[in-house]
Amino acid sequence: MSPLPAPPTRTAPALPAGWVPYRIRGRLVTVGEPLRLGAGGRPAAEAVRFLRECQSHDLVVHWLPATDDPLFTGPAHEVARTAGLLRHLPAPGPLPGEPAELTGWRERHAYGQLYHRRGPDFVTVMDRREPTAAARFTIDDPDLLAAFRTVQAPTAVAALDAVGREAVELLAAERLARVTDGWAVALPPRIRRWPVPCTDI
Repeated sequence: MSPLPAPPTRTAPALPAGWVPYRIRGRLVTVGEPLRLGAGGRPAAEAVRFLRECQSHDLVVHWLPATDDPLFTGPAHEVARTAGLLRHLPAPGPLPGEPAELTGWRERHAYGQLYHRRGPDFVTVMDRREPTAAARFTIDDPDLLAAFRTVQAPTAVAALDAVGREAVELLAAERLARVTDGWAVALPPRIRRWPVPCTDI
């Protein structure tokens, strides 16, 4: 009788490097400094991309918002809008005196609330961030698809041509991209593990 093969080793996923200092151990990612998701611009877009990629790999992420971040200190309606948009990403850890919207983010967060799958010349997106208004999108228009692919990495809107800028505006209007202070980044993680139930794919 031949011996059983060794179980496959799980290697750490490749996460965006350079903008967000982190340590990874198994499935746990610890971010080395507070993130400023509410501040806008390239640092916020890079932080969103980092959390999106962690969510794509179903990693557990420990991170805190900066206490002077508008996500923590801003008006309640702005905090609620941002938390609702980013609810599918790993939630921030608790801080004393945090807004109720951040507590709600932690309580409502789950893998598979927003994700995309790639096909030949199209992308499908499932959005269940708002349970009463779940939506499914198919992006197959060449200009929209090109823009969606471009903003997988944080992108300066000013660097896009007129068609690209219009496409990014449409993605942002459907809450599939976030644009702040001239920087755009796609929001749906690429699905790498089927959420339950699998009939929702």
